[in-house]
Amino acid sequence: MKTVRIQGSSIDDEKSLHRKFASVMGFPGFYGGNWNAWIDCMSYLTSPEAGMTAFHLVADEELRIDLVGGKSLQVRCPKVFETLAECAETVNARFKSHGERARITINIVEGAG
Repeated sequence: MKTVRIQGSSIDDEKSLHRKFASVMGFPGFYGGNWNAWIDCMSYLTSPEAGMTAFHLVADEELRIDLVGGKSLQVRCPKVFETLAECAETVNARFKSHGERARITINIVEGAG
């Protein structure tokens, strides 16, 4: 399992979430900074040749996203938090539709967020 840490305190709205994920995940320069683009990039975690993310997973490997200060983010930006969870599920559904298992888990980590 690979793990990335996203600092919830650096997210104030949808735009800042996309900036943070683009930076941490290594999305390409043409990343659109919207939910459809997020889903597209994250759907290529197992296809390094696509160049959609700097993170790559091998067969049956999962990505755990540690959302540090996630509960605080959920309170401050409930719609952003909810949409992030929904989009992660959409990516997991894409993997499942190709005969794979879910690849992304969002883990709420409390502490300095």
